[in-house]
Amino acid sequence: MQDRPHSIWVIFLSFFIAYLLAIVPLPEWAMNYRPEWVPMVLIYWTMALPYRVGIGSAWAVGLVLDVLEGSTLGVNALALVVVAYVALSLHQRMRMFSALQQSGLVLALVGLNLMLCNWLQIVTGQSVSSNLMFLTAALTSAVTWPSLFQLLRQIRRSFDVH
Repeated sequence: MQDRPHSIWVIFLSFFIAYLLAIVPLPEWAMNYRPEWVPMVLIYWTMALPYRVGIGSAWAVGLVLDVLEGSTLGVNALALVVVAYVALSLHQRMRMFSALQQSGLVLALVGLNLMLCNWLQIVTGQSVSSNLMFLTAALTSAVTWPSLFQLLRQIRRSFDVH
C-alpha cells in the first residue's frame, strides 16, 4: 500500500488548529464553556485511524498541550493517554454508534480527561477551583462533536487520508 505524503500532514494540521482553538483568549465568563478541541480531535483520529494514531500519539499531543497551557509537564499527556486507550478499545463500536451515542461517549471521555487533569493538578499542588464548573466543557464538547466529526470525516475523505 502506497502511503500518501500528505496524509500525515492532514493529521498534524488538524491538531495544530485544535491547539490554536484551545489557547485562543476568551472572556473570563466563557473559559469553562470552551470545547476541549484537542481531546476531541484525538478521539476522532483514534477512531478513524487506530493503526496510525494511538497511545504514543496521545502522549506527544498531550506534552505539546502541556507546554502550550503552561501546566505541569505530563498532566495533559497522561490524561490524553487514558482517553486514547478507551477510544482505541471502543473504536469499532464507536464507528457504529449514531451521532447522539457518539456525543454521549465524547461527553464521558472528555469529562474523564477533565477530571484526570483536575485531579493531577491537585496532586501536584497547583491551585484549582473547588467547584465542578470545569466539567461544562465536556458538555459543550459533546454538543460540538457531531459537527466536528462531519468536518474531520469530510477532510479525511477528500484528502484520502488512511
